[in-house]
Amino acid sequence: MLDVPSSSFTRHIIKDERITMELWIVSLSHFLHISATIVWIGGIFMNLMVILPGSKTALESATLVRKLMKEVGQRFTPLANMSILILVVSGLILLYTNRNFTSFGDLLKSWNILIFCKFAVVTVMACIHFYRGSILSKKIIESAAQANEAHTAGLRKLSLDLVKINLLLGIAVLVFTAVLLSS
Repeated sequence: MLDVPSSSFTRHIIKDERITMELWIVSLSHFLHISATIVWIGGIFMNLMVILPGSKTALESATLVRKLMKEVGQRFTPLANMSILILVVSGLILLYTNRNFTSFGDLLKSWNILIFCKFAVVTVMACIHFYRGSILSKKIIESAAQANEAHTAGLRKLSLDLVKINLLLGIAVLVFTAVLLSS
């Protein structure tokens, strides 16, 4: 029988298992983070740049366009909500395991400043998303029920403008990510 010192052998195996487990956790977190980003920011892009203009061209009335966009929004919102949750969880895991991160308070390190800016922008995006879904959409429904056309149109324009702002903020997040990955 082979006599191997158990303490050295055991430590080596445990260390390898930790490295393997951490690699899988980080890899899965990256996969989920990228997937959620594609769904959320890609979904905003798709809605603004493809579905909305296409529906305005193909459909004969603004009422039908609104009906289609409402239907698309009802399908997209749960996906966006799940993506935001996945981004938060996977982002925290990736931050915790990243060798570049020291703390948000360490403003002497440019990497920390960039990651703070990225998190701040994502937070603003999430607030806009949840404001539109939870508050603004109800105001639009109430205004439409009262047949206040001008007010309803203004609220709808605000909602669309907020989606456009979120697309610009999403692009900024992608730029921050590119810089962070390059450093």
